[in-house]
Amino acid sequence: MKGTFYISASFEGFRNRHDEWRKAAAHGHELGNHTLFHPCDGSQPGREWVNRDYDLSKYSIRRIMDEIRINQFILEQTDGKKVRSFAYTCGDMKAGSDSFMELLPDLFNSARGVRSAMNTPGSIDLYNIDSYMINGQSGDELIRLVDEAMEGGKLLVFLFHGVGGEHNLDVSLEAHQELINYLKKHESDIRIDTMAGIAEHIRKAEQEKP
Repeated sequence: MKGTFYISASFEGFRNRHDEWRKAAAHGHELGNHTLFHPCDGSQPGREWVNRDYDLSKYSIRRIMDEIRINQFILEQTDGKKVRSFAYTCGDMKAGSDSFMELLPDLFNSARGVRSAMNTPGSIDLYNIDSYMINGQSGDELIRLVDEAMEGGKLLVFLFHGVGGEHNLDVSLEAHQELINYLKKHESDIRIDTMAGIAEHIRKAEQEKP
């Protein structure tokens, strides 16, 4: 099973483990683009923690796109790949008052959003793919989401931050392992792929429709 890891190349977790990320990519995992400095809109309620130097509400379109392109270059130098997906930082899609969503198709085949919802084939916005942010759910709760997606023929995206205590948005190792075991058990019934891989599959399916 392959996954997508969204990377901001300025973070120590990337700089200090560059060789490990290169190996992960070589094993088929996607290194997705998560901007260079992970800016978020500090004008939103509850965003007092946003660093004023990286407050997306004060950015210009040119600045955010320059930082995204620099991050893209670094990731390409790491994994040698041209096709990858993007993830909005904090789910924010504007620099200042202007949206940069419309510029993403020039660089990415898809983009992950943060709305907790299932994605319905045939009506998926590939540049705002819904995902479930996971924080403290049990293995049973994660598995119930998988069952719901299977029953409805939906695309389900899990958004993990920490696994086993790595982040303040976290899921236990036990719950994560229960999910992995369940997916492995049903791998013949579920398509499991990276975000970029899923987007390519969706595009191909649309093209093959009569």
